[in-house]
Order: sequence, then structure tokens, then C-alpha cells
Amino acid sequence: MKVCRQSFSLLATLLVLLCHPSLAQQQQNITGTVTDATTRQGLPGVSVSVKGANAGAVTNANGEFTVRTTHRLPMTLVFSYVGYKPVEQTVTDASAAVNVQLSSTEILGQEVVVSANRTAQSALESPVSIEKIDNRAIKASPAPTFYDALANMKGVELSTQSLTFKSVNTRGFNSNGNTRMLQLIDGMDNQAPGLNFSVGNIVGITELDMDNVEVLPGAASALYGPNALNGIVLLNSKSPFQYQGLSANIKSGILSESGRSKGTTGYYDVAVRYAKAINEKFAFKVNLGYIKADDWQAYDDRDQSLLNGHGLDGTRANPGYNGVNIYGDETNVNMYQALKAAAFTPGNPLGNGIAALSAATGGLITPQQIYAGFMPDSARTFVSRTGYNERDLADYETKNLKVNAAIHYKFNPNLELLVQGSYGTGTTVYTGADRYSIKNFRMGQYKIELRADNFYVRAYTTQERSGDSYAVGTLGSGINEAWSSSQNKWFPEYFGNYATQGLTTFSTAFQQALQGGQNPAQAFATASAAAKGGSANFHNTARAFADRGRLMPGTAEFEAAANKVKDKPIPGSLATGIGAKFMDKTNLYQGEFMYNFKNQISFMELMVGGNYRVYALNSEKTIFALDDNGKEFRINEYGGYVQVGKKLLEDNLKLSAALRYDKNENFKGQFSPRLSAVYTFFNTHNLRASFQTGFRIPHTQDQYIDLLTPQARLLGGLPFLRERYGLNGPNVFSLESVQAGAPKQYTFREFKPEKVEAFEIGYKALVASKLLIDAYVYTNTFKNFNGSQVLIKVTPQGQEVYSVPVNYEKDIKSWGWALGLDYRLPANFTVGGNVSYNKLLDEESLGGFQAMYNTPRNRYNINFGNRNIAQSNFGFNISWRWQEAFVWSSSFVGPLVRVNNLGNIPAYGALDAQISKLFPKPKLTIKIGGANLTGKKYTQSWGNPTVGTQAYVSLGYNL
Repeated sequence: MKVCRQSFSLLATLLVLLCHPSLAQQQQNITGTVTDATTRQGLPGVSVSVKGANAGAVTNANGEFTVRTTHRLPMTLVFSYVGYKPVEQTVTDASAAVNVQLSSTEILGQEVVVSANRTAQSALESPVSIEKIDNRAIKASPAPTFYDALANMKGVELSTQSLTFKSVNTRGFNSNGNTRMLQLIDGMDNQAPGLNFSVGNIVGITELDMDNVEVLPGAASALYGPNALNGIVLLNSKSPFQYQGLSANIKSGILSESGRSKGTTGYYDVAVRYAKAINEKFAFKVNLGYIKADDWQAYDDRDQSLLNGHGLDGTRANPGYNGVNIYGDETNVNMYQALKAAAFTPGNPLGNGIAALSAATGGLITPQQIYAGFMPDSARTFVSRTGYNERDLADYETKNLKVNAAIHYKFNPNLELLVQGSYGTGTTVYTGADRYSIKNFRMGQYKIELRADNFYVRAYTTQERSGDSYAVGTLGSGINEAWSSSQNKWFPEYFGNYATQGLTTFSTAFQQALQGGQNPAQAFATASAAAKGGSANFHNTARAFADRGRLMPGTAEFEAAANKVKDKPIPGSLATGIGAKFMDKTNLYQGEFMYNFKNQISFMELMVGGNYRVYALNSEKTIFALDDNGKEFRINEYGGYVQVGKKLLEDNLKLSAALRYDKNENFKGQFSPRLSAVYTFFNTHNLRASFQTGFRIPHTQDQYIDLLTPQARLLGGLPFLRERYGLNGPNVFSLESVQAGAPKQYTFREFKPEKVEAFEIGYKALVASKLLIDAYVYTNTFKNFNGSQVLIKVTPQGQEVYSVPVNYEKDIKSWGWALGLDYRLPANFTVGGNVSYNKLLDEESLGGFQAMYNTPRNRYNINFGNRNIAQSNFGFNISWRWQEAFVWSSSFVGPLVRVNNLGNIPAYGALDAQISKLFPKPKLTIKIGGANLTGKKYTQSWGNPTVGTQAYVSLGYNL
């Protein structure tokens, strides 16, 4: 009882202290307004904090704020906003309004980044190379979209497959639909789970809602898990608490490139954002964006077949022609072998004609000699079907609709709950092993998240729906087959017509030569020369004969056949009809968390995190393998990490270490360590060094694909699929050994996740608050590099062709460096640039293995601009980007024909520029700009469209 009385007495005393105004500290409300020093307009989203206390606020749409605090007077308020000089204001009277003006300025090297360590820190002190572009830089960029602006970052390259679909890459091994780069949008993995890569920004953030983009080049799996092999792209949207009100932007312009069906066409880009903080606890936002245009077109008609002695610059005169962006001509047959059997088959018309001619010579010329006399010299004469241009098959009416909404609730200033949904749909074109028309594609991402400054817990799902997407190349083949069967009609008619012409010409010339007095041997030589001399005409006539009545683009018959093929799921068959429709409804589910012990531990930094992920495959039984119950698979993954950091030498040296473990149910667990050190001297000079690892678990298709294409059956690399198709037997050979004439049995190795070990040394400094220097050099060593292996399985019925992902046996190494310089000139003019170098080492030792490095060695960017010239509200920006020529290797030409270093991507340079004018009172901004203003067309990867000039005018409200 005595203890209870003492406890009650203590509690009563505390209540008196808390409630009595003279004993307890009362809450004070500090109000005021923050305005732009030039426009005198209120600034929304300005951070207002109490110096030395855990209290603060954010200005509303009118620049107004209220800080509620129990801190004693006098107190100091700190006002900070991106792109403005921070201001400190001392408050001595809580009842007096605090009015502050902020002046815009170019602040170099003082950005705060989070991607390097998953916690906020100065970009100068980042332990690894990092690039960032904030919303002010996005508005000032001359690039048509913020996604295009990524190409101006140091060491970053884009691969343009469509106006609305571009793939981001760093440090080599580029690809269309890059599976080695991880893209996170508000913390959510933005990959389409069935396609296995991020579809650009089709399902993402509108430019009005984009707060900032961070790009971390190089391995980053220690903190971000699988697939962060080449780097990560973090896209972060705006908070409805910080950025409020109605914003809108209308952008319209032209796309101009002379090689398109119509050289110059318009495009339209509209975005609207509305955000509102109902009070200090509750806020919401809604975003809508829509883009519509006639897309860039791919029309490269060079012959990539490499057949019949022709090279890449061959023409349609090659009977085995296979144009880069021509489809349906991939189907080919060996003419010599096809006719040889018929020539010596009793009762066959060709055989009868040859036999009759031989008999007419009294057997002096054998049937074999006659056959060789009128056939082409090469025993490898291939003939291909006549194909269709991509523009007659692909849907170039690109469009993209993005809708996003979020609700935020703050339990207190440091604890926030949010529910967010993003939905996107559109039509675009993507380049993989085929060109794919991604038509009416849909994807949604939905999450719930609880977060504070020291932790977060989130769960989200990604729902992919392929819509009416189809494979363009397969469509071309399907239309051909629907009109005239290759096996039963087209090739027999072609070869029959060719043989008739050849035999008739040979026979006529032979008889005329005999009548002219030549002996049989001389007459044979004369006849053979006549037949072989007419070979080109025979091929042309035979093609015209086999193509008679061919379905022509634009006709009702062509459209009917095309729609039938597009409506049939891939792959179909020659017997039932080829299908081109890409069916996928795969979902991804993920839960994850992070906790930073900064509030519990002061002598060092400690952070832990983890995630659990599920892929639910669903291609409606068309693309992925089925289990023993006839169902498509689910894939489970989980992972966790710990990171520690410590500052030494009076906080000038920061050491950090991280270790992550990940497990996929089909592969052994993977450890990913990272070690880094940053040494700061002279306050703003920083030396950094790091060792980190990255890994990529084979994606869903590399694991489970089971798809029969016209060229080969594509199989996942898991052991059960090899066994299912008998690929472990003695009658399975590598394609290379078959082509070399010495078939060698192929032996599988264990299929493992791809790994990289990366070392980086860097230097970043701000000199005299005017010159920002950022430089690094790196080396990468890839282990278990993932590539494709084409196999030939010999059966009693013939040959079966398979393409299977495998690991390269040896290490693959690369290295590179980059340097960036930015300088602030007087009157807030800025000039800057960067240069990067990347090289694959020991490339000649790879033999026939295609590493698909696909990266120019040298590239650079130069920029010059001013966001607000002499406070006149006029701004401009000019940038020049250049990259040298390089070789692009890919499976686009099909698994049986390799590009073999012929896929040269020419060097190009492009000039982008913009000028803008802000009208403060109506809150309107007019911007006029263009990309590639010199008009020199270019392509960025093999088989992709040719990019021309894009010019635009935009009108923005309340940007």
C-alpha cells in the first residue's frame, strides 16, 4: 500500500507539472508565409524546421505554414527548398507572423541522396557513384521528357525502341528490355513480371508528379537484392503534403524523320496533377497523364541473313534474303538439298526430265552431271520467303495513359501511412528476339506502406496484362503461312518453277550446241554456262510465280489474315496456323521492411531489412512450362540484409559494410557483401573506395519458358526441362560444332545465378562553391555470365533445334572510368559536361560466345544554361550528347544466325535545346524546345527504329 500511495503521489505531481501553465511548457503556434524573392509568389513545399528541436512544418499551396512546438523562445526557424538558398530566421514573439523570402540559386553538390545507403546523406559523401536529377532540373531540361533526360547523366545510356519505351543501362552489357538494371518507383520494383524488365515509364510517374530521379551505376545487390547487377534507377514522386494544388501541362509538337511512312507527324502530351492536404494529418493526390503520337519506325532493309555468300549490305537479289526489319522472310530452305532428292526420284517430273535428257545423249551425260549443270554452284543455296515491311505489321499508333492516386495519413510528424495505386495502359513497340507490338498493354502497381525516418514496412503487387500484344516477326510468318503453306505449296512451286527454267535453258542450249558442231562435253559446258548465267533471272521468276496472288498490305484479305494470326496465341503451328498473340497475366507480390537503429544506437549506424517475393506465372499455358498437374508455376524468393557504418577521425572517415542473403527456390542461396570507405578533407573534398557484388537470378522466362518458335524451341534452363525434352542424351550437339562439321555432344553444367564483383575508386569535390568534380574508375568481373546456347538434337525424324540459357564457363571482365565537371558562372549561368569510357576486356578470348556487351567505349555530354536570366523569369538550356560507333550483338536475327560483330551502330551526336518563360501572376510557364535539332537521324541498337527530330511547345500551369 505504501508503494501504491507513493506511486499515486508521483503521478499527481507529474499531472500538476504538465497542466499548470507556470510549471509545464505550453505549446506555441508560429505562423508565417514563404515567398519567392523574384516573383513574390508563395512557395509551396518549403521545409520549415525548428533548429535544435524535433518540430517543423511544410508550407501549403500559398506558401503559408504553422509550426507547433513547445520549444522556448527565442528560437530559430530554418527554411530550406530545393534550388533556393536556405534562410534562418530568429523568432522572439510567437504572436508575430514570420514572413520570409527565398532566392533561387544554382547549388552544386549539395543534393541529398538516398539510394547509395538507403538513408539520406549528402551526395558529396556518397560511398559510390550516384547521379541525381531533381524536379527543378527536370523542368529546365531540354529533353522532351524526364526519362529522355537520363541520357545526359554521366555513364548512362538509353536504347530507344519506341517513342515511349526506352531502356536504361550503365557500364556495359546493354540490352533492349534490360534485365540487369533494377528500376524502383516509390520503392516498388517496376518490372513487368512476365516480360522481366521495366517497360520504360509506361507504367510510372507523370512528369508533374516526379520529385527526383537517382541513378546508381554498377552493382547494388547488397542493399537492393536480385537484378541490381548493372545498377538501379530510383524514381520518387512528390508528397501531397509538400506539393499541393492543381498543376497542369500541355505539350504538343512534331516528330520528323524522312524515312517514316509520313515524315512529319504531331504528338500530344497532357498531364494533370491535383494534391491537397486537408490538415496536418491527411493528404491525397491524383495524377493523370496521356501521350499520343505516330511512333518512330524501324525500316532497316539490309540483308542480315549472311546466306549464299552475301554480307550485311546484301540486297533483295539474295535468294535467302532476310531484311533486318522485314518479317516473314526468316523462313528459308536449302534449295540444293530440297531439289536433289526430287531430281533422282523415279516418277518425279524433274527426275523424269533429267533422265530423258540424259537418255537423249546416249548416256554420255549422266543425270548427276545434268543436275549439277543447271543448279547454282553452291551446295548451300538457301531460299527464303518474301517478307513484309515492319510498318505494314506493327502498330505505330503509340499511346500511353497513366493514372495514379495516393492517400497519406500522418499519425505524427514522423509516422506516415500511405496507400497508393498506379495504373498504366498503352501501345508501344519493343525489340527482343523479335519485334513486339505491345498493344493495349496494361499494368497496375498497388501498395500500402507505413514509414518514418528510421523504418518502413510496405507490401505491394504488380499486375501485368499483355492485352492485344503480338510478335511482329511471327505475324509476318503467320500471314505467309495462312496464304500459302511453305511446306506444301510455296517452296514446291518456287523450286519447281526454278527447276523447269533451269532444265529448259540447259536442254535448249545443249541441243543448239550439238547442232552447232560441238561435242557433248563442249555442249555440256555451253549449256551449263547458259543455265548458271540465268540463275538470277530464274530466282526472280520463280519468286514471282510462287508469290502470285500474295496478300498485299492494305487489302481486306491481308487485314483478315493478319487479324486471325494476331488473335491466335503464340506459337501455334504449321498444322493449325501460326499464332502471334503474346499472352501474359503474370503477377508479382512483395512484402519488405527496413529498420534503422539510429534512435537506439549512437556510436555507429546499424540498419536491417528484408523482403519476400512471389511470382505467379500465368501465360494461359502458352509461354511457360506446366507442372505435372498441368498448371503454371509459382516462384518464391526471400532475402535479408544488414548494414553497419562508423565515422572515425573526427567524422572525416566513414566506413560501412553490408551483407545480404537471397534465396530463390530453384537456386542455391546467394551472399552479396559490400565494403566502402569515404574520406573527407578540406570539408568538401571526398575520396571514396568500394567493393560490392551484384547478382541476377535468372528471370521467369530463363527459368520456365517453353515456347516453340519458327527458329527453335525456347526452353528455360532448369534441369527438369532438359530432361523433359531429352537434352541430356548423346544425340544433342552444340550448334557451333554442327556448323564446323564436327558434331560434339553438349554437356550441361549447373545453371546458376549470374554474379559480378565490382571495385570502384572515386573522387567528388566542390571547389570554391563553384566547381563540382566527380570522377571514378571501376572494374567488373562477371561470373556465371548468362547467355544462350543453341542445341541440335538428332532424332529418327530429323533435327530438333533448342535454345537454352546457360552460364559461360569463364570470367568476363570489363572496366571503365568517367569524369563529370559542373561550373557555376556569374549571374547563375552554368556550364558542365561529362565523359565516360567502358571496355570489355579479353573479348577475343570469348570465342563464339556472345557476351552482348553492346556499349560504346566513349560517350560525352556538354550542357550550358540558366534557369532564370537576371531574375527575368526567362531560362534556357542547351545540351550536346555524342557516342562513338559500337557493335550490337543480340538474338534479334534468330538463334540460328548470329550477327557476329556485323551489328554496327554508327556514331552520332544530338543537339537538344529549350527556352522558357515564367509568368508569375497567372502561374503559367511556356517552354519551347527540341531534341536532335541538327536532324541527323540515328539508331541506338540493332533492329530498333530510326530516331529523328522531336520539337515541342508546352504550356504549364502552377509548375
